[in-house]
Amino acid sequence: MLLSSGLRGFAALSALVGWFALAAQFYLSVQLGVANGTGVLGGVVAYFSYFTILTNGLAAIALTAAALPDRTSPALLAFFRRPGVITAITASILVVGSVYFLILRHIWEPQGLQKLADVLLHYVMPPLFGIYWWWGVPKGRLRPAAILRWMLYPLGYAVYALVLGAIRGRYPYPFIDVTALGYPRVLLNAAGILAVFALLCLGLIQLGRLDRRQRQFSRFG
Repeated sequence: MLLSSGLRGFAALSALVGWFALAAQFYLSVQLGVANGTGVLGGVVAYFSYFTILTNGLAAIALTAAALPDRTSPALLAFFRRPGVITAITASILVVGSVYFLILRHIWEPQGLQKLADVLLHYVMPPLFGIYWWWGVPKGRLRPAAILRWMLYPLGYAVYALVLGAIRGRYPYPFIDVTALGYPRVLLNAAGILAVFALLCLGLIQLGRLDRRQRQFSRFG
């Protein structure tokens, strides 16, 4: 996938936003871990327990891969240039923004650096990555059959979050809090979010079929 210099510049700036937000949230998580008595390790474990963090990390890697010159991009980053991979990340980060806006923003009021990190991770990065997907990804070969493969990421996260939550005795999100809700309700909530993810993937594939424009600043090989 070959990108124009303009789109590479957009990807680079978007990647910087993502890495800054992730670094800010990491600093805050470590601080909170120390303050709560769980220490630096507790803060690090808590940090990596959130779908928001993992997904924004994938988005930042994909944007970094797009910004790098083709001749210097390592094989691992080449994986993050694949149209299917980028589409799956796009659906995932749209879930991040949607769930936060509809459910999570009502349950707390972050201040200062925490508010800035929240805004960047939940409100800024999803549209930035969506713009990159729209302008930078060849969509002609995207097929609904790939959705089952893409669903492995949120499904794997659900298993990971529930296992880690059971070990730690705390869960990253209230709608998967087994202690408060019980497994039947939590599994129903997880299935609902997984269904939303699948619908978003299908919507992106259908939207991609509308993209028939010849763009001067992007070409693909």
